[in-house]
Amino acid sequence: MLYNLEEIVLVGVDFAYILITRYHLLNVGKKIRGAAPLAGKSSATFKVLYNDKVGRYMVANKELEAGEEIITEMPFIVGPKAFTYPLCLSCYTAWPPTLNEKPLCSKCGWPVCSTECENQPQHKDYECQIFAQAKEKFNVAAALEQTNENGVPQLECITPLRLLLESEKSPERWNNEVKDMEAHNKIRSQKEHWKSDQVNVVEYIRNQLKLTRFSEEQIQTACGILEINTFEIRTAKGFSARALYPTVALMNHSCVSNTCHSISPTDYRIRLRTTIKISPGAELYGSYTHSLLPTMLRREHLLEGKHFACACPRCSDPTELGTHMSSLKCNKCDNGIVLSLDSLDLDSSWKCTHCEFTTSGPAVRKVLRIIQAEVDAVEAISGADGADAIQERETVIKKYRSVLHPQHAFWTMLRHSLTQMYGRVEGYLLDDLPDVVLEHKIDMCRLLLQVLDVIEPGYSRIRGMTLYELHAPLLFIAKTQWNYGTIDEAALKSKMIDAANILKESATILSLEPPDTPEGQIGIVAKESLTQLEQSINDL
Repeated sequence: MLYNLEEIVLVGVDFAYILITRYHLLNVGKKIRGAAPLAGKSSATFKVLYNDKVGRYMVANKELEAGEEIITEMPFIVGPKAFTYPLCLSCYTAWPPTLNEKPLCSKCGWPVCSTECENQPQHKDYECQIFAQAKEKFNVAAALEQTNENGVPQLECITPLRLLLESEKSPERWNNEVKDMEAHNKIRSQKEHWKSDQVNVVEYIRNQLKLTRFSEEQIQTACGILEINTFEIRTAKGFSARALYPTVALMNHSCVSNTCHSISPTDYRIRLRTTIKISPGAELYGSYTHSLLPTMLRREHLLEGKHFACACPRCSDPTELGTHMSSLKCNKCDNGIVLSLDSLDLDSSWKCTHCEFTTSGPAVRKVLRIIQAEVDAVEAISGADGADAIQERETVIKKYRSVLHPQHAFWTMLRHSLTQMYGRVEGYLLDDLPDVVLEHKIDMCRLLLQVLDVIEPGYSRIRGMTLYELHAPLLFIAKTQWNYGTIDEAALKSKMIDAANILKESATILSLEPPDTPEGQIGIVAKESLTQLEQSINDL
């Protein structure tokens, strides 16, 4: 069944507004209080400046080439994310390992997955000693009996506690780099999360753990520093946690950033690098939200979780710099595009570019929430689930194709997933795909690249992966055309050279990723494949 814009608004179904959690990055620092000691810090590649309007920020200290490393930094602290599921306190693997096996630390009685993890410094040298001294045990029954929709309350204290303890272990770095990071206590004190932190973290640390040397304000500030400034990390086994990188967190946000970062799943070292060429003195920007979200949802996310209203050039432009990632189709005329009259105002009217149709901002927000819920549902289906992972995504695209602009953010998200799945999912492996499906994959890759050229220009990870997915179907189709005699040897060689150039760019980008990451591994494969492809071209 197909839907148009008016029908979605009128349906009135109360879909849950599910945030796209896989895109909910935690690198959410927005400004530092005062002219703290890091102002004036510099290296060969960057320097930290300060002004009254934005606080501390980073600029290029010289001309930086695309792909150039700006800084590498080890985390000040690593720990579980807020609202976390039960996990091992050392490796962050989901806990318990099995239904019948519920291992606990022999010293403190909190969840670990092995004796090896029990003795890891991140647990042994921090909360383990505190729990043991206070005789505070982990409530296994409560953790496993609850639905845990909002996480395990008892685990909320872990990362703030580690931050507070590290402030005592490393006072110089704490004073110079961390203590003045923005915590937004005034704004946070008006939020529900503040109240839960007061119970689950502040009162727990002071009363249950008997650490009264930390004041309520100190603990809430620690919670705020973590909420606003930490980055999401992935472990070697694919589980998520968070880490605090004080220098990298100094960057301001832009919805079209000029840097990207990679984090090793082995030691959690972060590497910040440029994605485009940057002039001396130009500001370095990171992104605090996912680039594939539409403006309305990006700004809501930034305002709610990062406590500022983004007014970057992309957010300020109703067409999103010509990508139309927020634009809707008009169902009242043939070629009309429905745009916000003021993309910085959630309540602004939306109007068609070709006719008199208008609708309200709240109505559009309702449409987006309805479609987002369905996008979320299909994005939760992994490639391991087989053909359904592809078919359900294609169904959603077909269902709403008369509502959303062809380059809308939701379609861009789904295309990104589909370009990774066609050729990899059982039943849709490259050798099994007919030319019409290979062409479909090629079209999706090219549409995705058109958007990425604007919102993630240069040497971005997603661009490298998309180029890698594009080169293979181009080669397969060229081979089929050659086998059927529809192209001659010269045309075959030309198509192979085109694919090799695409693969070369992909290898250049992905080789910048750490080799212990999935993208880094694909970068190694891309280089090897390029060598083989160039040899095949030379042999023609």
